Amino acid sequence: MYNVCKVAAVVLLACAGTGARAADPKPDVIHWWTSSSEAAAVRTIADAYRKQGGVWNDAAIAGADQARATAINRIVGGNPPMAAQFNTTKQFTDLVEQGMLNNVDDVAKREGWDKFLPEPILNVIRVKGHYYAVPVNIHMQAWIWYSKAAFKKAGIAKEPASVDELFAALDKMKAAGIVPLAHGGQAWQENILFLAMLAHVGGTDLYLKVLRERDPAAINSEAFKKVLSTYKRLQSYVDSGAPGRNWNDATAMVISGKAGFQIMGDWAKGEFSAAKMTAGKEYGCIAGFNAQSPYLIQGDAFVFPKTSNPQQVKYQKLLASTIVAPTTQVAFNKLKGSIPIRGDVDASSMDECARTGIAIMKDRARHVGIGEVYLTPDQNGAMQDVLTAFWNTKMPVEKAQKGIAAALRSEQ
Repeated sequence: MYNVCKVAAVVLLACAGTGARAADPKPDVIHWWTSSSEAAAVRTIADAYRKQGGVWNDAAIAGADQARATAINRIVGGNPPMAAQFNTTKQFTDLVEQGMLNNVDDVAKREGWDKFLPEPILNVIRVKGHYYAVPVNIHMQAWIWYSKAAFKKAGIAKEPASVDELFAALDKMKAAGIVPLAHGGQAWQENILFLAMLAHVGGTDLYLKVLRERDPAAINSEAFKKVLSTYKRLQSYVDSGAPGRNWNDATAMVISGKAGFQIMGDWAKGEFSAAKMTAGKEYGCIAGFNAQSPYLIQGDAFVFPKTSNPQQVKYQKLLASTIVAPTTQVAFNKLKGSIPIRGDVDASSMDECARTGIAIMKDRARHVGIGEVYLTPDQNGAMQDVLTAFWNTKMPVEKAQKGIAAALRSEQ
């Protein structure tokens, strides 16, 4: 398990003692939603919360790692925000174990969270029977987005229905002078490409054996070797400007038709919406190639730092209740690109891709978590290091297999 001081060191801030507490804590909300679509989405939560009597001091920080590190430093330093954004993964488990978060059990039980939340999310936010985070949305990390204009220019008549057809379409894009795959050369984006290939090439069984069970036999199998080889094959379709590119800049390439495809979470859809584009008209989306394709569930959540200040606790519980309300869920997710955490909302006003995701979520057999749901931050980071090295060097696939096996054995 990782240490909160270690994570805070990301921004080179020293951990302070936890003894001192702010006498009059401010209702700050730390989050990393700073792109145009993200900023518009988070305003729907803030506005709904304020209408209920809450006070929201926006503390947006660009970059997820930087935002989390700032939140952790403030928590351990005695100046906690009212709420802080994390992903619905094991990122905040250490804070729970060190007693630094308030639970929102009464809100969760009153509103029946366990009745509508999918297991991969419920198993993260509920620790030893207590609810320590409120999930905001469900993202799926392995969506394949494509430009209809690029399809037309490349002479592609229909969207690919298999991995082989995907590569055939990428070849046609390249021949037409279009960047086949828009990509940002950052470790977390390469991790997304890997998870997509593990899901679409390996299938649910291999996916879970590798990430949830961390089975050495599965990691060293020919089937997993094929997944890694397919992942590396994608690199030949990426342009030279990819290294360091932000995800939304890669999405902009698809929006403009400069690139044909992007493999990215459904937060990318928010950028299409901000560009006034309509799903099914100017762009398309593929969640999976068949009715058994695993749906990689992740999402965002807010945690509530420990405080005994009654007003701050009231704000925390009010925010938790506001976030899960059906109207808030629809308003936020329409702009964010994700789908609601609950299936009982009226999704008629949501776009074609969102409705596809909501329909898939009704099949629990397709629910799987992203890697970070099953791995500690250290394990996930070690695996990501191997994947990035494999992507950017001439590392043999067998060495990548051994590296991943070692990374997933680690319990740092």
